Amino acid sequence: MAFGVKREELQAWKRQVQNGEVAFLTHFWIDDRFPGCDTVTKAGCSDLDVLKEWGSCYDLHPGWIHLDPYPHFDLFGDKQYEILKAEGRWDHIERFALRRKET
Repeated sequence: MAFGVKREELQAWKRQVQNGEVAFLTHFWIDDRFPGCDTVTKAGCSDLDVLKEWGSCYDLHPGWIHLDPYPHFDLFGDKQYEILKAEGRWDHIERFALRRKET
C-alpha cells in the first residue's frame, strides 16, 4: 500500500520516466514482506538501457526492474538511503526522514 505522495509528484515522475530520464519518486509504503521498511523509492526510466546502466552503478541487478507500466527499480532500506545520498536527493531523504541504519 502506497501513501504520502501527491498527484502532481506522481505525474511529474511519470513524465520524466517517459522522457527517458532517471527519475525518483519516494513514498510511504507498507508491505508485510519487508518488515522495518516504511518507505520505497521508485527509480524509473523508460529507456531500459539507460536504466540498466544506471542500476549497474549501484549493483542493482537488471532482473530487479519492474517493467509495467513504468520501468523502475524499487529501492528501500540502506540501499535506498545510499543511492538517494549519492544522487544528491536530500529532498527525499529529509522529507521522509531517511537515515542509514547503523549496525
